[in-house]
Amino acid sequence: METHQEHSLDERLARIEAALTALVSEQTRKEFYSTSEVAEILGKAEFTVREWCRLGRVHALKRSTGRGRSQEWMISDDELTRIRNEGLLPQPKFHIDF
Repeated sequence: METHQEHSLDERLARIEAALTALVSEQTRKEFYSTSEVAEILGKAEFTVREWCRLGRVHALKRSTGRGRSQEWMISDDELTRIRNEGLLPQPKFHIDF
């Protein structure tokens, strides 16, 4: 039979675990992710994620890297959630006039 003290410790432990879980999820969620971070999260190659950005298959922004004029793709947390739930955007149709 469980004593009152054991029951109280179990309740405290459950509250501590819930608080830790909430803290970890807050810390791991960012506003924007790099292509390497998205690749790791989705289990894809970084090259693949960069190509998705370049081809317009995901909504991404370019930002300066601080290394001269080079820029890198950044993907928002909302877009990452959309990719997980809905998949990639359709392949855009390129129109070439001759």
